[in-house]
Amino acid sequence: MPGIGEKLAKLSLIKAPVYTLVGLASWPGLNVVNKTQISGMEHIKDLPHQNVLFVSNHQTYFADVITFLHIFCARRWGKMNRLGLPYYLLFPFTRVKFIAAEETMRSSLLSRLFALAGAISIKRTWRAKGENVQRQRDETDTQKIDEALQRNWVITFPQGTTKPFAPGRKGTAHIIKNNRPIVVPVVINGFWRAFDKKGLQFKKRGSTLNISIKPPLQIDYDAPADAILEQVMDAIEQSKKYMLKGKHHVMNLLDK
Repeated sequence: MPGIGEKLAKLSLIKAPVYTLVGLASWPGLNVVNKTQISGMEHIKDLPHQNVLFVSNHQTYFADVITFLHIFCARRWGKMNRLGLPYYLLFPFTRVKFIAAEETMRSSLLSRLFALAGAISIKRTWRAKGENVQRQRDETDTQKIDEALQRNWVITFPQGTTKPFAPGRKGTAHIIKNNRPIVVPVVINGFWRAFDKKGLQFKKRGSTLNISIKPPLQIDYDAPADAILEQVMDAIEQSKKYMLKGKHHVMNLLDK
């Protein structure tokens, strides 16, 4: 059963002030302490408000998602490839959910507050409390994701970890096969350099945060899950062919 936080997160009256609060607190770190460079916002201009799945690589627990929320809100106000002044937080776009590990969202009071921004808390099938585990996928988690897509944009990180070039999880492919959403790949970089692992404290000021939003994928929804996952991992530049392809990838691996 969904927790009270997830039930409250469905209410725009709750989500909107959380977006505004989190947005105002995080904006200086994205635009003053560091510099955010965005490309591809035109690809989200005309998307429907439901059944859109954003897939991305992952570098911090929270800063990645917070930046996405800024971008989505800014685009609603007509901004293109920039955030600028955060007046877009006066009336934020709240039809967004993000998939997150249940233990992460329950780890602190701050994470519980952020869960109100639209977290879909799931139990990881491969890791728990810092240990490798093996357990069956919870069908309740699958149902929560399916229901979220019916009315929202959903953000997911197929690798389920901040470790670069970790293998993608088949759950992402099954979400795509089951719901046939518009799939928008996003590639981020620089967050690992600027923030700590949680994405709540600065590690190196003056960093450039790059967010590249790519065109929606052309997907054969009837293809095997492995093939769909391979296409997704290639699109977010975390497949084998991208490993060690550029200097920033080497630096990323060394830093982890």
